[in-house]
Amino acid sequence: MKKLLTTVCVLGLLVPAFRGEAEEGFTDMFNGKDLTGWSGNPELWSVRDGVITGQTTKEKPAAENTFLIWTNGQPGDFEMRCSFRIAANNDVGFANSGVQFRSKVVKPSYWVVAGYQADMEAGPSYTGGLYEEKMRGILASRGQKILIHADGTKEVTGSLGSAADLQKEIHSTDWNEYVIIAKGNHLEQFINGKQMIDIVDEQADVAAKFGVIALQLHAGQPMTVQFKDLRIKVDPSGKKVVFVAGPPSHGPGEHEYRAGCMLLQKCLHDVPGIQTVVYSYGWPTDEHAFDGADAVVLSMDGGSGHPALQDNHLEQLGRLMDKGVGLACIHYAVEPTKQRGEPEFLQWMGGAFEVNWSVNPTWTANFAKLPDHPITRGVQPFQIYDEWYFHMRFQPDMKGVTPILSAVAPDTTMSRPDGPHEGNPAVRAEVERHEPQIMAWAYERPDGGRGFGFTGAHYHKNWGNDNYRKIVLNAILWIAKVDVPPQGVESKVSEADLKANLDTK
Repeated sequence: MKKLLTTVCVLGLLVPAFRGEAEEGFTDMFNGKDLTGWSGNPELWSVRDGVITGQTTKEKPAAENTFLIWTNGQPGDFEMRCSFRIAANNDVGFANSGVQFRSKVVKPSYWVVAGYQADMEAGPSYTGGLYEEKMRGILASRGQKILIHADGTKEVTGSLGSAADLQKEIHSTDWNEYVIIAKGNHLEQFINGKQMIDIVDEQADVAAKFGVIALQLHAGQPMTVQFKDLRIKVDPSGKKVVFVAGPPSHGPGEHEYRAGCMLLQKCLHDVPGIQTVVYSYGWPTDEHAFDGADAVVLSMDGGSGHPALQDNHLEQLGRLMDKGVGLACIHYAVEPTKQRGEPEFLQWMGGAFEVNWSVNPTWTANFAKLPDHPITRGVQPFQIYDEWYFHMRFQPDMKGVTPILSAVAPDTTMSRPDGPHEGNPAVRAEVERHEPQIMAWAYERPDGGRGFGFTGAHYHKNWGNDNYRKIVLNAILWIAKVDVPPQGVESKVSEADLKANLDTK
């Protein structure tokens, strides 16, 4: 016991000296009490004595590698710091874990991710190395400086010391501090102040530029891994766009809030001067989530359950709007309640869906004419089937509001199989007179802030339409006060992209 206490005291002197240099600007990722802000298998992950603990046993094994996923962001360029210790609970001495970063969730219901992993184990071989889970495997072993060429070939460009010597810097049964730095395609890892790997990844078609952070529990023999003092500093350069995706809703392929936000994030990644972060499954619990935001994009259920209307979230948005932050709402998110939220949405975004005034039928809208506006740059006339809301409530006399997508709604929008459509007789009269209806709009607030409402995106597959997608991408730049390119935001979306990150429903 005396020897253990001495070791802890020595570590207590060493670690703050390492941590103290660059703590300014860091945000805590763990509250030290519970797993708020994290998602994982509750049978395997818990908080014990103030530290995150992942444990498998013979009675409760991990059928495959499983992860505790941080839900408060998907950073691109960042510095993350944490302390870890790992131990085998088996005769063979096997225990393996790691910190995933710039990763993607591939099996949400089983908490499985793929991507870069700062490796660690209860053994002499892998701790400090860079592994890529479910993809390219070992990218750099401990002590290596590596260049991955565009064709995927690897070149050793230097040494940070022998693997054996660096292993001596790692405490096999006690706490170690891991530092991960990702800047563009340059990745570095340090343990207890010693650099372990240095890698430049130029394989652009594979190398991730942003993604989730997660902690691994490896399948196989029983093991325990613990983490504490998790904190992160995200590079604040460029205009910051914060996406907030609501919890799963509706059937497969519908209201895919998280997948839609992550797809838009992917399309914006190479736009100069833009950095993005996606918060999934509801309002971010991180009180610093909106720090430095230039635009907020909400994609979530509306009505009385609208996440923006819960707790103090509306007031939180109000403080951002007072600073001139832009606001965009996609599909159901344009609907607050008349009693709470509608006055604010009209003030911040210029328009909103109002029950018994607006309608939400599914129909093919033909956008034959587009206004001259930065949001429509590079967009060609198009038509597409979606649940297009219309007859929205707007600012009096449309002051500050510019219709972006307008079309004539057919008579069929006034009825649907599940019964009479909501709305008042005035809506039916407008439809029968073939008056154009507004499905997307831009708003310039008197204070200089900007808003955008888009009523489509019930069907996730529609993001595959280039014009449909470009309208929203252009709008996000516009509300963040970033110059929209002359031909709009160019992006390509594959079938694989559309299937990525879908919720299990």
